[in-house]
Amino acid sequence: MTAIAPAPPSARVRATALLPRLALVIAALLATLFTAAAPATAHAALTASDPQDGAVVATAPAQVTLSFSEQVAMGDDSIRVMDPQGKRVDTGELRDMCSGSTIRYGTALHPGLPNGTYTVAWQAVSADSHPISGAFTFSVGAPSATSVTLPDQKVGGGPVGIAYGIARYAAYAGFTVLVGGAAFILLCWRRGAAERPLQKLVVRGWVTLTAATLAMLVLRTPYTGSGKFADAFDLDGLKAVLDTKTGAAFLSRLLLLGAAALFIAVLFGAYARRQKAAADATGAEDGEDRAEEKKETSDLAFGLGVGGTVVAGGIAATWALAEHASTGIQPAIAMPADILHLLAVAAWLGGLTALLVALRKVPDIEREAVRRFSRVAFISVLVLAVTGVYQSWRQVGSWSALTGTSYGRLLLIKIALVAVLVGIAYLSRKWTARLGEVQAEEPEKVLAGADVSRETSAGSASGGSAGADTNTEVDAGTDAEAAAEAKADAEAEAAGTDPKRAAQLARQRAAREKARETRVRDADPGRAGLRRSVLAEAGVAVVLLAVTTVLTSTEPGRAVEKEAGRGGASAPAVPNRPVKITLPFDTGGQNGKGNVRLELDPGRVGANTLHLWADGPDGKPLDLPEVKISFTLPAKEIGPLPLAPDRASAGHWTASGVQLPLAGEWRIDVTVRTSDIDQTTVQKNVKIG
Repeated sequence: MTAIAPAPPSARVRATALLPRLALVIAALLATLFTAAAPATAHAALTASDPQDGAVVATAPAQVTLSFSEQVAMGDDSIRVMDPQGKRVDTGELRDMCSGSTIRYGTALHPGLPNGTYTVAWQAVSADSHPISGAFTFSVGAPSATSVTLPDQKVGGGPVGIAYGIARYAAYAGFTVLVGGAAFILLCWRRGAAERPLQKLVVRGWVTLTAATLAMLVLRTPYTGSGKFADAFDLDGLKAVLDTKTGAAFLSRLLLLGAAALFIAVLFGAYARRQKAAADATGAEDGEDRAEEKKETSDLAFGLGVGGTVVAGGIAATWALAEHASTGIQPAIAMPADILHLLAVAAWLGGLTALLVALRKVPDIEREAVRRFSRVAFISVLVLAVTGVYQSWRQVGSWSALTGTSYGRLLLIKIALVAVLVGIAYLSRKWTARLGEVQAEEPEKVLAGADVSRETSAGSASGGSAGADTNTEVDAGTDAEAAAEAKADAEAEAAGTDPKRAAQLARQRAAREKARETRVRDADPGRAGLRRSVLAEAGVAVVLLAVTTVLTSTEPGRAVEKEAGRGGASAPAVPNRPVKITLPFDTGGQNGKGNVRLELDPGRVGANTLHLWADGPDGKPLDLPEVKISFTLPAKEIGPLPLAPDRASAGHWTASGVQLPLAGEWRIDVTVRTSDIDQTTVQKNVKIG
């Protein structure tokens, strides 16, 4: 969606002056994005625990279980339970309790745990490769003081998280430049295979992607674990990483990059030599030989195109198989769509980068090459639109998530950037058309310029006007350069064997040659205008690529709403487990303080069984004279529904067949009487599914 064209020196000065400002703006935006992206939000989230956070249980549980919204990877040391003194009381053996769509893991506890507050710290890796962690407490008998201190830094954060995030950005950038640059050469400008600037660009893309992949592989252990750089040299940890889906994706990417290195060697070796030979060939060559050589070159280009597409698709698949596309709904459709999305991004933005390099470094890029890139970019935008709409629907899920979640807001920013990029690309196409007009007029301009030069020379010789024509200035500049060259050659001969003087003259000659190339390159205003528009496109593209990278590490809107319980009114707050709440009370009289613990099983619409325990400040059962309970659903104006539980034992009351007719936010009121005159009511809202 872009085009080409040279500008007068003043235009070049303006374009050059804009470069530092544009670089500062891009750097500021990238810094903002980096800050917002660390630590990364993960796809999976803890949805339930047993015991739940803050619960007070009468007897020590036999195990601790955790439930997650998505599949996670956990090891034997992923769940740690510590007593008030910080000593571990779990067996260290992970229990896989997953069943169907229920993702649940647990660990057994040592028997006979004393009363007190216990801390549960957990850590896991989401199915989309992002680490998650958390901690909560529960108490046996009664709460107590605890000496356990947990780190403030979440897993995946800190310096290691920043380094890993930078490597992720570099990997996406390297992939875009590598694939897009190679595609630009094969699809748009085959002669560019012999151009040194484009060769450097593609090779640097390969080096960047390879180095970033190696860095992420090495940092994976500390990134998902301790957060210490020293663990990057843990060979056992590296072996464990290679056994994971993410580790396998990194290893596959490195193998495919080996194949990409062979592709680059052929592209810039045999293929570039053939293209250069074809460009230097004269019409005196034999027709049959020329036809045969052209066919061989075409066959080699076809082979490179097929092989390059396979390698590029394989590299893109390493992201699709390890991140968001591999989890959630419709992964069989999402992964191919993600691969196409990444390839389209690379063809567009990477090709744009290659075009910018060609415009700045190569003085004679053909207009037809830019027109071909416009077609490639247009097709890429269509693919991006189709796959982007599908990905947005899959990851966002609702209109409310589009504006109410970080993922949705980033997606809106990305859409706006794409719109800006398409608008600038439209201007670039106009510059391409102007360039075509300029190139069509070039023969006439050359003849006219020659005539004007001759007339000006004649006028000067006869004492005509002293005013200098533009062509006269150009001729003067050319004569001055020729004189400088002649003088430099004479000085070089005079310098003899003086190496310092010879080196100085060589530098001067190189500077003059570069200035001449720049002047030739900037001789057409259309080309300069195109270069400025392409530069603006590239600047927006860098920010767009950064936003896309942040999106891959941000929790999708659909998952956020699922965790927040906004996915549907009938969704249970804690699936597949009883509702448990603990309420402190104080009636104000003697022995009027304590806690009531209520359990509603299964905590759903319909019949439930209720258990209620009362504990004194010392944690011992408190036998109250009277306990009353009521249930109210304010949203539907139902209730209060009174309930008088039966005393089962000292400090323990039960009731069966507790009917809750509708789903929603129910208010539970517990009335406690500790004497004839001392009474209080405590309440809490719970979600009943």
